[in-house]
Amino acid sequence: MSENTQTPPPENSVRRVVLASFIGTTIEWFDFFIYGTAAALVFGQLFFPGESEFVGRMASFGTFAIGFFARPLGGIVFGHFGDRIGRKAMLVTTLMLMGVATCLIGILPTYQTIGIAAPIILVLLRIVQGFGVGGEWGGAVLMAVEHGHKGKRGFYGSCVQMGVPVGLLLATSVFAVVTKFTTDEQFLAWGWRIPFLLGIILLGIGMFIRMRIVESPLFAKAKETGDVSKIPILEVIKKHPKNVFLAMGARFAENACFYIFSVFVLSYAVDQLGLEKSTILTGVWIAAAFQIIAIPGFGALSDRVGRRPVYLAGAIFIALFAFPFFWMIETKITAVIWLAITLGLVGHAAMYGPQAAFFSELFGTRVRYSGASIGYQLASPFAGGLAPLIATALLQWSGDESWPVSVYLISTAVITLVAIYFAAETFRSNLSDEP
Repeated sequence: MSENTQTPPPENSVRRVVLASFIGTTIEWFDFFIYGTAAALVFGQLFFPGESEFVGRMASFGTFAIGFFARPLGGIVFGHFGDRIGRKAMLVTTLMLMGVATCLIGILPTYQTIGIAAPIILVLLRIVQGFGVGGEWGGAVLMAVEHGHKGKRGFYGSCVQMGVPVGLLLATSVFAVVTKFTTDEQFLAWGWRIPFLLGIILLGIGMFIRMRIVESPLFAKAKETGDVSKIPILEVIKKHPKNVFLAMGARFAENACFYIFSVFVLSYAVDQLGLEKSTILTGVWIAAAFQIIAIPGFGALSDRVGRRPVYLAGAIFIALFAFPFFWMIETKITAVIWLAITLGLVGHAAMYGPQAAFFSELFGTRVRYSGASIGYQLASPFAGGLAPLIATALLQWSGDESWPVSVYLISTAVITLVAIYFAAETFRSNLSDEP
């Protein structure tokens, strides 16, 4: 039965599922982002002391990147069981993994206390974080998109995507408050742990919410009729390799620019330009607030004009803004810095808004969790995870000149532009049909 002839779920039911997916996603990304912020600000000193400032910063961003390399594995494992067992069970499991790992980081002794064991344990917990978030995204967006009405899939999917800027906003807010009310010595000694320990409360809230949502109607129908893939990952690779690669390419500009504009900028502005941490954290906070509006706006726009035009516009903007972004940061004028970060993340939102629906529409129900997750997560280590590391290395190579980082951003935009150019338009497709 096609999507057009199926009785759509009541609007209030759809909204409940979207809200539950959004809240759970917000909590998981809060956990993920507080690590990135701590990596930029303190982990180099706490877990990799005794080295030069550059080596410590590279090691810290290296642990940040490791979480991204665990994400494809999480996407494969949870994608498999999400297509075999169901979306809901995977969402509960991934939230538990993220929450526990985050809380354990909050109580982890530093290098000064337990020596080399500290960075080793930190890396292991970061891998658990990456594994969990690697499986979370696919399940969360599919619950929203597969519940949603055909003409609103972009909007509903983008509402879940809002969990990213809200998680970033919460993470940045907590760090901003902690840094405001602690001295540098207190923040280094114990203040950085507070955001991680808040994960205990958020984990309880998230688990309560996700246990109460209902299974995706499209998957429930497929399971009822026995139309469930035995080995989804193999079916995706065999039947949809082109769409997997196109989704990966589409991720490059979106993922790289996000972590340059929200994570690397912290290290660059504080360590290279001598700016206050609070100035940059406030700028990221403001930008995240604008993204909360921009992401669903671009998602809704993609329901009207198509996924490709909106996505292409975002990638083109990133290419054009790569140099002006750093020029604006280097003015050291607070308002200009805030504007630069905001413009950068709004440009990112043009790609991230339609992305959930776009990737979901590239695959059939039998393998949608696996296909969307693999396409999304396989690019993450190279596009996002390595971005702060590559940017830091380029900065060192150029003698603290930012232009190579701008060129790097432009190169990721080119990859995305090529991928979207060759991708099919999907916004009028039926989810119950094979692409």
